[in-house]
Parts: sequence; structure tokens; C-alpha cells
Amino acid sequence: MALTLKIEQEFTQSSERVKSLDLHPTQPWILTGLYSGAVCIWNYHTQTMEKSFKVTESPVRSAKFIARKHWIVTGSDDKFIRVYNYETAELVKEFEAHSDFIRGVFVHPTLPCVLSSSDDKLIKMWDWEKGWLCTQTFEGHSHYVMQVVFNPEDTRIFASASLDSTAKIWNLSSPAPVATLTGHSKGLNCVDFFLRDDKLYLLSGSDDFTVKVWECETKSCIQTLEGHAHNVTSCCVHPQLPVIITTSEDKTIRLWDATTYRLENTLDYGLGRVWAVGCKQGSSQVAFGCDNGTTMLKVVLADARPTSNS
Repeated sequence: MALTLKIEQEFTQSSERVKSLDLHPTQPWILTGLYSGAVCIWNYHTQTMEKSFKVTESPVRSAKFIARKHWIVTGSDDKFIRVYNYETAELVKEFEAHSDFIRGVFVHPTLPCVLSSSDDKLIKMWDWEKGWLCTQTFEGHSHYVMQVVFNPEDTRIFASASLDSTAKIWNLSSPAPVATLTGHSKGLNCVDFFLRDDKLYLLSGSDDFTVKVWECETKSCIQTLEGHAHNVTSCCVHPQLPVIITTSEDKTIRLWDATTYRLENTLDYGLGRVWAVGCKQGSSQVAFGCDNGTTMLKVVLADARPTSNS
């Protein structure tokens, strides 16, 4: 049976090019990292800006909440990681983390650490309880490392996407990868884990315009999603529905059935290229960062009972 989705646009805000976004786990906030070097926190309930920080003169390619510390962490083209208290706007820490552009910063769900990935081909782990000491360097990619994602079933394990056309699987305790997934014909920009029927899968999105679905146990590609007309920039699975969400430089957001892999919806909100997707557990809301701003959608099943705010 086809998956019929009801999609409502709940929030849209024009801005400079958005390279990164993150949703706060408890507050109605979207954190955006901008190509202009700023970060903004938008309240999608009141439709207003809560905070804005000018971080640097170079692009902020990644900004994430560390909610348990009331911090945000940023990574930028000036090779620095910076940490701010989002209540006081105080700069908590800044340090040069890599020898080239930082593509992403990724907060561990429970440990006091952040992973960073860079054009220097490295992934590094930083422990804030040890004064932001680098406690591990992960080597193995032969090109820029674009993204990292933690395994939801075992958070000692993470996956990475690189422009060397591979995804790699790593353990936090070892500097070398434990597995390499090959099959894309061009570089990878994004990865995400998802669970279906108690089995773990990995998505990978590429400059070959496709998204692949990998079975983690066998390390085999079980499906290729074709339809985007340009580089795939981000991918994730809806937190509440069997829906794969992909974005692209073709300016579209695409929604795919995560069971049949059928393309269900192609969306274009006129905001230019779409660079980033963000969602959070327990929510039907999905946010997107684009050339010309940010938009948030509510994605539910069409026959789902309406809620008071729908």
C-alpha cells in the first residue's frame, strides 16, 4: 500500500545560505550555521529569532546544540571549533582543531565528547571534561570527510561519509576503520543510521545523485534510490514514520517509503539548493537549511488523526 503523507509548512525564515541546522531536544529552537560566518537560533513557535552570534568571517559549516551543557558547538572554514553558552552568549572555548576546513561537528549522545571531520581527511574526538583534549584521531579516508553519525544501537560505533566515494564504520576506541562500504561512483556527502524490523541500516548520499541503503550486518547495499538531478547533500529517516528524507543541490526535498523505497513526494519551496536536514526524536517536524533560508515541515500520515495544532 502506498504511503500517503500530509505535509504542512510550519515555519519559513529567509537568511543567508544555511549550511547546517540542528533542532534542540526540548525547546522549540532551530540552530542554523550560515555561510556568512554567523549562527542563529530561531524559535519556530513564536517565529522569531532567539539569539544570533557572529562566529567568524568564514563559513560555519556545522553548528550543534550540546543541550545538557546549554552550549552550542561550531566548526568553520577557519579550522576552529568554538563553544558558546547559548543562555549568556559567552564564548566558552575556541581552539584550532584541524589543518583544513571543518565540515562537521557531531555531539556524542551520552559521552562528554564531540567528533569533528575535516578536509584534512581526519576525524578527531574532543573531550570537554578533559579541557577539550583530542583523545583520538581517526585516519583512513583519502579525501575530505563530510559527515559523521553515531550508531543508535551502540554509540561506541559511528559511520563517516567522504569525498573518497566511501562510507566507513569506526569504533571510538580504535584509530582505524573497522569496515568500508564501496559502491558509489562519486564522493559521499552524508550518512545516517536507521532501524527497521530490528535490523540496522545505513543511508549514504552522494555526488553521483543517488542514495544507497546498506544493511549494516552484511555491509551490503540492498537498494539505490534514484531521482535527484544533482548532488545529494543530506539524508535522514523520519523519527516517527518509515520515510527516508533526502535533499539535493537540485533544490528539492524528496520523501521515500523506507519499506518499499518508492519515491512518494518531491518538494521545492523556492529556497534554492537544500543543504541540510534536521529532525528530533518524538517529533513529526523536519527542518531544512537552504541557499535562501530555513523551512520547517510537519510530516504525518494523511489518515492520522488531526492534533490540536494541525
